[in-house]
Amino acid sequence: MTWLVVGLGNPGDQYAATRHNVGQMVIDQLVRRHSLKLSSHKSRTDIAAYKLGVGDSAHSIIVAKSKSYMNETGGPIKALANFYSIEPENIIALHDELDIAFATIRSKLGGGDNGHNGLKSMTSAFNTPDYYRVRLGIGRPMGQQDPADFVLKAFSKVEQKDVAEFIDRGADVVESLISQGLERTQTAFNS
Repeated sequence: MTWLVVGLGNPGDQYAATRHNVGQMVIDQLVRRHSLKLSSHKSRTDIAAYKLGVGDSAHSIIVAKSKSYMNETGGPIKALANFYSIEPENIIALHDELDIAFATIRSKLGGGDNGHNGLKSMTSAFNTPDYYRVRLGIGRPMGQQDPADFVLKAFSKVEQKDVAEFIDRGADVVESLISQGLERTQTAFNS
């Protein structure tokens, strides 16, 4: 069984370290963890593949980052899923979540988009919300700061010291979801 793991975010160096790209940061961590190299795919994504587990119980995993902006993510991800014949129930979207405290991670299957343009685009492209989500908490901005501005800023100096562990835990959640299933992953990681 092949899984498609998608890190939502915006392309380009100016967005790479922003809160909105935390999903892509987890993809980068999985790439480092398994000594992979992302390569360009005709679906307008960068991808890498690896196996998780051994023997007959091994899972094939394709990790991907769209080269499109967040609100246009669905098209490239749908094209990639079609290329590899992967159904929505074998897709995991990694995304920033304003309504969860910083460094908190929750996983779930399906649901609404909660105003997240990447999820909105994916749900529209696949014509279903029934794919897995790893919700990476970035918290809400303090005071009157516009959430749209907040997500496009880098993590604060205080947050910076916890970002590496947060991203690494996000990679653990992805691999647990694939190897252990949703219920066990929620028990282990949803705090």
